[in-house]
Amino acid sequence: MSENREVTETVVESGKVVFAEDVVATIAFLAAGEIEGVHAMSGTAMEGLGEKLGRKSYTKGVKVELGTEECAIDLQLIVKYGFKIQEVCRNAQKAVKSAIETMTGLRVVEVNITVQSIFLQQEAKVAPPKIEPPAPEPEPEVRPRVK
Repeated sequence: MSENREVTETVVESGKVVFAEDVVATIAFLAAGEIEGVHAMSGTAMEGLGEKLGRKSYTKGVKVELGTEECAIDLQLIVKYGFKIQEVCRNAQKAVKSAIETMTGLRVVEVNITVQSIFLQQEAKVAPPKIEPPAPEPEPEVRPRVK
């Protein structure tokens, strides 16, 4: 399980605001996941095990380094096959930087991306046409003879 360290502290008029690393990581995770061409984030084996046990991880594949006024983000992405990888990564960097700076006021000094894998979409299996047995022919109607 990742540490939930309180590192970033901002002093405001009525007190201070402290950001946990997981908060910034969650923002980065959600922002990168909205980019067209990003299939998923690639995390550690422990994060994968946690998801199999039903715990959704919003920090999977994200590493955050926080300072008092700035941060650096490392992302591990799985990109969908057929998309321009450089373009997907550039869009993810812009989206993550914008989301973090807008929501927290922290200055993002770098967003480093490692493409861990390419997602190959399975082709939809075409089911063979159903061959229905021919409808049974109606039995001849037998009418009793009328005398």
